[in-house]
Amino acid sequence: ISHTWFLSTIQNEFRTGKIDLDSTMKLLEKLQMPFDFIHVKHVFKKTIDKRKARTINIEDFRAIYRTIVHRLEFHELFRAYSSNCKILTDTELTEFLRREQYETEACETTALEIILKYEPIEEVRKRRQMSFEGFIRYMSSEDSSVFKSDHRSVYQDMNHPLCDYFISSSHNTYLISDQLVGPSHLWGYISALLKGCRCLEIDCWDGSSNEPVVYHGHTLTSKIPFDSVIQVIDKYAFVASDYPVILSLENHCSPKQQEVMADYLESILGDKLLTSTIGGETVVTQLPSPEALKFKVLVKNKKVGTIEESMLRKELDSHGEIGEISDFENVSDEDDDDEKAPSYPKGVASKRKYELRSSATPRKKAKMKKIKIAIPLSDLVIYTKSEKFVSFEHSLANQKCYENNSIGEVRARKFVKHSAREFVSHTSRFITRIYPKGTRMNSSNYNPQEFWNVGCQMVALNFQTEGIQMELQNGKFLDNGGCGYILKPEFLRNHKSTFTPYNVGRYSKPMSLSIRLISGHQLPPSNLTKTNKADPLVQIEIFGVPEDQAKRKSSVVKSNALSPRWEETFSFTVQIPELALIRFTVEDEISLVANEFLGQYTLPLLSLSKG
Repeated sequence: ISHTWFLSTIQNEFRTGKIDLDSTMKLLEKLQMPFDFIHVKHVFKKTIDKRKARTINIEDFRAIYRTIVHRLEFHELFRAYSSNCKILTDTELTEFLRREQYETEACETTALEIILKYEPIEEVRKRRQMSFEGFIRYMSSEDSSVFKSDHRSVYQDMNHPLCDYFISSSHNTYLISDQLVGPSHLWGYISALLKGCRCLEIDCWDGSSNEPVVYHGHTLTSKIPFDSVIQVIDKYAFVASDYPVILSLENHCSPKQQEVMADYLESILGDKLLTSTIGGETVVTQLPSPEALKFKVLVKNKKVGTIEESMLRKELDSHGEIGEISDFENVSDEDDDDEKAPSYPKGVASKRKYELRSSATPRKKAKMKKIKIAIPLSDLVIYTKSEKFVSFEHSLANQKCYENNSIGEVRARKFVKHSAREFVSHTSRFITRIYPKGTRMNSSNYNPQEFWNVGCQMVALNFQTEGIQMELQNGKFLDNGGCGYILKPEFLRNHKSTFTPYNVGRYSKPMSLSIRLISGHQLPPSNLTKTNKADPLVQIEIFGVPEDQAKRKSSVVKSNALSPRWEETFSFTVQIPELALIRFTVEDEISLVANEFLGQYTLPLLSLSKG
C-alpha cells in the first residue's frame, strides 16, 4: 500500500521522465516531511555523480526519500510493535504510547486521534491503522517533542502577586549590537517583545526641540525618538503574551522633557497604560497579579511620595510641577545603581515642591544629591517604584511592597555568596532586578541561573547577544506557554523560607533522571568541511543550584552528520528539579582540543517529556 500511495503522490512530477534538484525539494515539501536542504543536496549529488547527469528518475527519488526519511531507528521501533511489520493497528499504537511514551492514560481514542492527524494514506486511515509513513510523521512531529505539550500554553496559577514570578527581562533593549558605538534600533524592542520579554529598558535623554531620545548616554550609539519607541511597544506589547509589560525607565531627562515623556506614554498607550491602582484603592499592601494586570503597561521609574498622594492628585492638573527626591550618590561603586544622576539646567521653576528624604544611612563614599522628577511622570508610577537598594535590613524595615530595587551583577554576586538567605527573603517580598556590569562593552552576558537560584524576578540580559546565557534565558521562558512569567517555586515565595542554593536541606526533592541518547538526524554540517561530514558528539548539561550542576559527554561518531547513532545512557540525580534546566549541545569534534558548535536545545527539567 505504501508503495502504491508513494508512486501515485509523486508520479505526476515525473511526467517528463526526470526532475532536477529544485523539483526534488518541492516534491519533498509536498510529502510534508522535515528535511535539511544541505543534506538533500548532498544525497542528490551522490546520486547524479554516478552517471554524470543533472536530473534523477522516479526510482532515484524514491532512494533519496528513503535515505532522508526512513530512519533505521524508526524502523526498529515500528517493527517491535507491528505484528506484520507493515501497519500498526490502533491497539498496537496504544501499546506503543503506553510503553514507550509513558502515556498511561492512552487508549484507542488517543491512538485514533494520532492516526487521523498523521496517517497520509487514506485507505489505511479509514481502517483505523497506521502505516510506517504515518508513524514517521508522528515521530517527527511536535506531538513527539521532548518538551511537554501542556507546558506550551499557560498552565500555572497567574493570580499570585507579581513578585512571585520570574519575569523575562531585557537590558538596554534599544541596542542591537555593542554598548559603545553600535546602532540603537526599534528592532531591539520588537524582537524582545516577540520573544515574550515582559520588562524592557528605556534610557531616556534630553533631545533637541524638546523631544526626548533613547540611546546609551555618553557613548556613540545612535539615538531614536522616545515617541517612536512607545509606538512600537504599543503595537507589539501583547503579540506574544497577554501579561503585563513593564517599562524600566533609566531617566536622564530634565523635568520639562520628562513631562513630554508622560504625555507620550498617555497619548500613545491610551487604556493600556496603568495610571491608577486596580481597584482605585489608595493603600497598597500587596502587589496585584499578572492575571489582574493583563494587557497593561506599567511604568518603572523613581517616584515622588506615595501612591496615595498620586491618587489624590488624579483630578488635578499637575503640568509644570516638579518634585524632588533626596538620594545619595556612590562616587566610585560602579556596581551599585545604573541609574546615574542626570544633570539639569540651573533655575528650573516649579509651582509646588514635593520633597521626599530617604531615611537610609548612606554607604561610605556617598554624597547626597537631589533628583528632580516631573510630577506627571511620577504619578504614572504605580506598582513599580524604583528605590535605591541600601541593604537587606533597610529594605525589610522600610521598603513598601510596590518598591523595587536594581542591583548590579557584581554586588548581587557577592550577596549570593555571602548572604544568600537574606537575598531569598528579600526577593520573596520585593521585585529585584539584576543588570550587567558597565564594563561589558561588547554586550556580553552573565549567567542568569545564579540569580534565579535566589529568586530574583528580573534578571536582565542583553537579548541581542547569542550564547549560552541567552540560551538558558530562552529555555527557561519556554515554560508556561512562553508568556514571560513563571511562578517561582514555593520556597522562593515563602517569607519564612530558609532555602539557600548552597544548602538546600529540607527543600530537596531528589529526582533520578535517565537519558538515553539514541541518534541524530540531518545535523547541521560543519562549516569547516566540504564533504558534509561531521564528527558529532553530544553534551548534556544540568544548570541549577550548585549541587545539581553536572555535565556528561557522549562518544564521537566519525564522519556522519546525516544519521549518527550513539545508543548511550546517562544518569543524573537532581536535588532541586524546580530550578533546573537541561541543555543538549551538539558539537563537531574538529581536533582533540577544539569542537565546533552545531546546535543546542535548552528547556526546564520539569518540562521534559518522558518517552
